[in-house]
Parts: sequence; structure tokens; C-alpha cells
Amino acid sequence: MVDKQAFVEFMVESDVLTFGDFVTKSGRPTPYFVNTGRYRTGEQIRQLGSFYADAILDKWGTDFDVLFGPAYKGIPLSVTTASALAERGHDVGFCFNRKEAKDHGEGGVLVGHAPSDGDRVLIIEDVTTAGTSIRETVPVLQAAADVSLAGLVISVDRRERGPGGGAALAEVGAEFGLTTHAIVTVHDVIELADIDADTQSRMHAYLDTYGAAE
Repeated sequence: MVDKQAFVEFMVESDVLTFGDFVTKSGRPTPYFVNTGRYRTGEQIRQLGSFYADAILDKWGTDFDVLFGPAYKGIPLSVTTASALAERGHDVGFCFNRKEAKDHGEGGVLVGHAPSDGDRVLIIEDVTTAGTSIRETVPVLQAAADVSLAGLVISVDRRERGPGGGAALAEVGAEFGLTTHAIVTVHDVIELADIDADTQSRMHAYLDTYGAAE
């Protein structure tokens, strides 16, 4: 079982979850930001893999065969999570994609486990809002073999509205027939992070403007 309090504190202590004044990739002013590129030590990445592994086993059990991490941030996530799952007795393959196809050696765009027909692939990401990387990489997986998509797991669900008006993560799941799961949501962050009342108020205001209906 994932300890959500511990995960939120871990992100804050790692400077991955920060509060202040930021602008998202979509140009929205936001009072908080999640940047998994700030994990930078062996111990941090070990702990991160452990949190992901616990979340995956809670949600999917062992009903998948391969972890796939979209480049670039999904690459270390797939590796450390596969290692943590092996420590828990579930040894699965992992793979990730190159941004550009390799034209020498073994060639191709996938590195690691070569997907086979019938493989159940679980996609592992950091934070998904618009779902762009999923839309880019699902065709790559499906071109490699006749795989099935077991699901998508991310660290934080910002609970922002997608193009259809619903939660963006849920919309991505519906589009590709994926079971989606986040270790924590922004609502967990508001409840569990050690933040002042003003920051909480600003986060609620952000959700009032950009968030999906609960």
C-alpha cells in the first residue's frame, strides 16, 4: 500500500514538488509545480521506484508483462520501477523509446525488452496533463508487436480539464482503453503537504479555473 503522506513529503524534500509562482507548458500561471527532472541521486531514484512499484501492485497486481517509459523522463522511471518490482518478486521486462530511430546496429526506436505479440504493457510516466507523449508512443508500441495496453501510471494527477471537459488523465485513458492511476492527486497534495493557508487557497483557485469537476 502506498503511503501518500510519505510520497508527498518525499517530493517536497527532493525539490520536485515546489510552491510559488510558475507557468505551465500550456502557459497557465500555477501556484505549484512538479518537476521530476529534479530527482538527482541514487537514493532518490531508488525510493521513487519503490513508490511506483507499490502503486502498481496495489492497482494492477501482477497483471502485466512489460513496463514502458516514454522518452525522456519515463526512461529512468521504467528502469527503477522494474528493479523495485523484481525485489518484490515480480520480474518484468522494461523498455523505452528513442526520440529518433537508430539507423545502425540493431536499429529501431525501442530499447530494452522487445515487445512480443500478447504482451501486456504498462506505461509509466511522471505527470500527464494533455497526454501528448502517450499519443506519440502508443503507435510506436503497437507497431512493434500486437501488444495490449494494461494501463498508465503517473506520479501526480493535476486534475486539470482535458479537451473534452473531463479530467485530462481520464480522457487519455478513455481514448486508448487504458486503466489510469496516479500515486497522488493534487487534492492529496493540498491535504498532505505542509503548506500555508494562502497557498492552499491559491491551489483551490487554480482548480476552480482549470480543474475538472469531481
